Amino acid sequence: MHDDTLPVGPTGDDAQLPAPIPAPRELVPQQPRAGALSVDMLANDRNDDSSDEIDLLAYWRILVKRRWLVLGILATIAAGSLLLTLMATPIYRASVVMQIENVEQNVVQVGGTATQSGGWSSADFLQTQYQLLQSRALAERVADDLDLNAAALAQLDRPGFLQRVKSLIRPAPKVDPAAADADPKSTLLSAAGVVQGGLTVTPVRNTSLVEIHYDSPVPAFSARVANAIAEGFIASGLERRFGATSYAKTYLEDQLKLVKSRLEDSERQLVAFAQKENLVSSTDGQSLVSQNLSALNTSLAEAQAQRIRAQGRWSQAQAASGAAMMTGDMLGTSIIRELQSQRAKLQGQYQQKLQVFGADYPEMLQLKGQLDDLDKQIAAEVRNIRSTVKAEYDAASSQERLLQGQLNSLRTQSLDVDDRSIDYNIIKREVDTNRQLYDGLLQRYKEVGVAGDVRSNNVTIIDRAQVPGWRFKPSLTLNLAIGLLLGLMLGVLVAFVLEFLDDTIKTPEDVEQRLKLAVLGIIPKLAKQTPIEAVKDLRSAFSESYRSVRTALQFSTDQGVPKVLLVTSPGPGEGKSTTSLTLARNFAQMGKSVLLIEGDLRNPSLHKTMGMRSEVGLSNLLAGAATIFDAVIDTDHERLKVILAGPLPPNPAELLSGSRLVSLLTIAAQHYDQIIIDGPPIMGIADAPILANAAHGTMLVVHSGKTRITTAQVAVKRLHAARAQIIGSLLTQYDAKVAGYGYNYEGYYAYGGAPQLTSR
Repeated sequence: MHDDTLPVGPTGDDAQLPAPIPAPRELVPQQPRAGALSVDMLANDRNDDSSDEIDLLAYWRILVKRRWLVLGILATIAAGSLLLTLMATPIYRASVVMQIENVEQNVVQVGGTATQSGGWSSADFLQTQYQLLQSRALAERVADDLDLNAAALAQLDRPGFLQRVKSLIRPAPKVDPAAADADPKSTLLSAAGVVQGGLTVTPVRNTSLVEIHYDSPVPAFSARVANAIAEGFIASGLERRFGATSYAKTYLEDQLKLVKSRLEDSERQLVAFAQKENLVSSTDGQSLVSQNLSALNTSLAEAQAQRIRAQGRWSQAQAASGAAMMTGDMLGTSIIRELQSQRAKLQGQYQQKLQVFGADYPEMLQLKGQLDDLDKQIAAEVRNIRSTVKAEYDAASSQERLLQGQLNSLRTQSLDVDDRSIDYNIIKREVDTNRQLYDGLLQRYKEVGVAGDVRSNNVTIIDRAQVPGWRFKPSLTLNLAIGLLLGLMLGVLVAFVLEFLDDTIKTPEDVEQRLKLAVLGIIPKLAKQTPIEAVKDLRSAFSESYRSVRTALQFSTDQGVPKVLLVTSPGPGEGKSTTSLTLARNFAQMGKSVLLIEGDLRNPSLHKTMGMRSEVGLSNLLAGAATIFDAVIDTDHERLKVILAGPLPPNPAELLSGSRLVSLLTIAAQHYDQIIIDGPPIMGIADAPILANAAHGTMLVVHSGKTRITTAQVAVKRLHAARAQIIGSLLTQYDAKVAGYGYNYEGYYAYGGAPQLTSR
């Protein structure tokens, strides 16, 4: 609306707008009130709180936003792993369990000490056995035992689906089995390679058991090879032992022949020398003279002992004055003790009767006569004993003298024999040495023969291989699990990489943190309707979101909504025209008189959105070719007026830089409650900064998922450089589900019932 004081036409050739023009300082951008919320402070506080923390919710939103990409990669890799698993050639595993004990073989004994085949530790021994199981020699032995020719190997070559497809594109040359078998050595090497290629040796921890696995496309072949490897390993171990025994046996045979020849020669030499020197030795190696001398020396010692005993008895017998002084061995079997006993009895009777009768009494005389006879007998017996002892002493002395003489004679003979036996003993020691060597070698030869006959073995087959009934690999479960894991990891990685490379503004948090601007509103993305259709539907979330922006603008400054509001964006196609038109309609619905100016003089789009056209517009006003009344156009709302861009000038920046823009805005501000300028994009041109400097407030429109962060930051810097009053930002085309939030605005703004929050 306008009053009658507004000029209706030009007053001269050079003046198209009325004077006086208010001072430009009145249009200086308004400063925010002291108590207003500072977006910079809010963003800084948020950054300070979360700078040292991991925002798991942000990561979760990234995954939710790109969930279809993650699920697509996951499904692709899982399907690929499943397909490859099903098309791959099945491999069957047969297993043999063996026990390998570290038992050392005792071959021979020397001096009571057994010589052993080795002194390895248990760990070294088992590792050696594991390497022997995987050796090429054992593989060749197994291949030879199983008669693996070219035809048998060809049956194992079962190509998978991919190989069959590849063979169709480029056929492989056919190999004639007969021609391949023409070279047995190469065939054996190929078969050994096949045996080694499918062999796996797995020790059972903390035991002496080992598992031998063999993998091949043919189940029966896997079992045959696994059993053949176990049997071949046992046989090769026995052959190595028998080989060592055979070598020892051959060596001992040669040594026995040599020592036997030496023994025979030395024995012949000993016998010839004994015959020559007339030497006769006993079984113990001593000569007869030496033996006789030894026996005679013993006899002489005994004779001397007897003579000494006899001499002692004779000396004692001579010193004895009667029978009472003789020892018991002298008396021996003599009756002297009986005579002495009889005399003692008679003497007792004599003394007893002497008390009654006198010495001359006949009975006493008779007793006295008996005592005298007994004394004579005792004296005669003593003399006989002394004669006997003297005879024994003389005999012992005579025997000693005879033995001493014979000993002296044999000693002379023995010295002569010993002198002649020196060379004999030398030859005899050589004979004894050769005999000991011969006996020892013969004993070792017999032990080696016994050891060769005893087939002791430290390797035992516990469980033989059975024909497997189910394939070992590829494992469908394992491969599918690996595919799912790899797909999930790759999907998450790709999602984070794309999110890292995606430098667009997507969420309100991006606007606050990256642009340091307050978010005045969030415009949801339309799925099916056009913006014009959605605006007309007053119950739609789209319309309600713009009404929320209108409310936010009322509290953006201390004076409420800026009188002159510029709507701009970093780049084209971000929703400036739709925002300007919708806000203008919303303010008009509040009862305000609103003037909507199409400020983009390069590529205007507001007239297309409104479906209007005018030959006179903003360019005519700025050029001085028309008055404001010529440019103002009525709309379908009585309180909403529009000034379109008009003809596109060649120099928009020069027109906007003139004083007429400020005059236009000043006059319009006097006649309209709200002026909204649909401005041009900021980047690349100078139009938007000029308009922002002239406006009371600037609102930056940002397209969610399209506007780059760096572009928006540069746009904000340009606005600040133009001393523009940026009151906030508007995020358009926002899709809460795509952004990763668990809510959307469609359900919240829906009418027809209680407000509802739709969760994912």
